Amino acid sequence: MTIPATMKAMVLKGHGDLDQYHWHEDWPTPNPAPGEVLVAVGACGLNNTDVNTRSGWYSKTVSEATTGGAYDEVSDEDPTWGGAPITFPRIQGADVCGRVVAVGAGVDPARIGERIISDNWLRDADDLTNMDKAGYLGSERDGGYAQYTTMPDRNALTVRSDLTDAELATFSCSYSTAEGMLTRAKVADGDTVLVPGASGGVGGALVQLAKRRGARVIALASEAKHGEVKKLGPDRILPRGPADLRAALGDEKITVVADVVGGDYWPQLIDVLERGGRYTCSGAIAGPMVDFDLRTFYLRDLTFTGSTVIDPEVMQNLVHYIEAGEIRPALAATYPLEELREAQAAFISKTHAGNIVVTP
Repeated sequence: MTIPATMKAMVLKGHGDLDQYHWHEDWPTPNPAPGEVLVAVGACGLNNTDVNTRSGWYSKTVSEATTGGAYDEVSDEDPTWGGAPITFPRIQGADVCGRVVAVGAGVDPARIGERIISDNWLRDADDLTNMDKAGYLGSERDGGYAQYTTMPDRNALTVRSDLTDAELATFSCSYSTAEGMLTRAKVADGDTVLVPGASGGVGGALVQLAKRRGARVIALASEAKHGEVKKLGPDRILPRGPADLRAALGDEKITVVADVVGGDYWPQLIDVLERGGRYTCSGAIAGPMVDFDLRTFYLRDLTFTGSTVIDPEVMQNLVHYIEAGEIRPALAATYPLEELREAQAAFISKTHAGNIVVTP
C-alpha cells in the first residue's frame, strides 16, 4: 500500500485540561526505524495513564482524586508515571490494534499485513526485565491517537481473532494491568478476590482474569452498572461502597484485594483481608492519599504489592487467552479520533461500564 506523507493525529501540546489536545490533519507520518514496524491504527483504547499524564496527576504536588482537569501546581517539569517529565508535543494512546504496513531495517518483511495489538511496555532489548529502563507507548514515545504509529517489532504482537479492531483495542492496558496485579499477588484457585471499581476497564479485567485462575470473585460496583458487571462472571456483586463492608461480605474470607481505586474507603478494604492476605494495587482513581493503620498491616501478616511494570510474558499470555476465547472484551463506546476530547470526558465521568476506544 502507499503510505501517505501526512496523517490525521490528536496531539497533546502540554499539561492541562482537554483543550491541550490539538487536532491535526497534516501531521508527518512516522517512518519505522531499524527494528521497528509501522502500524496503520484501526482503533486505540483510552486509559487512565493518558488522563493522568495529560493533567499532571503523577506530580507529587497533587494529592486529590483523578479528575482529568488541570492542576495549577503542575508544570512541564512534572513527571509521567515513570518519574521523568514528558516531552511535548506527544501523541498519546497506548492500546493499539491495527495492521503492520511497513517495516524498518532488520524486521522480516513477511510481517507486513499482520494484525496486531500492542505490548505497551517499551523495554531495553538487552535488559528486558529491568524496570528502571522501561517506558510506555504514548508516554515515552508517540502512540496510537493517529492514523499511523511506529513501535519496536517485539511490541507488535500478532493476534488471530474474529473480534473487531475496537474490541481488541480494549485489552492491552486494562487487561495487562489486571493480569500483572494478579500475577504479582499470586492469585490462584482457592483465593477469594475482592475487586473495587469492577465496572471500570481494569476492574472488569480483574474479574475475568481472576475467575480464569479459579478464584472466587466479589465485585464492588455502583448498582446502576450491576447488569454489565454480571456479564463478566463474578460470584457476587455488592454496591460500590457499603457503609460496613465486613457486614456486607458476611462469611466471605477475602484473601486478596485487587485495587485501582484507593481513596477514603481504602481502610475498609484492608480491614476485611484475612490473616496472611494480599493487597495488590495499580491505581488510585479515588485518591492517592489513604489512612493506613500499620497495626492492621503487621499484626495480620499482610503482604502489599504495587504493580506497574508487568512481567514480559504477561502480554504474550493475554494474546493466548484472547485467541482461545478465554476472556472477552468489555467495549462501552467507540468515538471517532477527532472526538477524543469528548471520549476522554466520557471516560473520566465513569458513567460507562467497560472500555472506550477511538478510531481514526
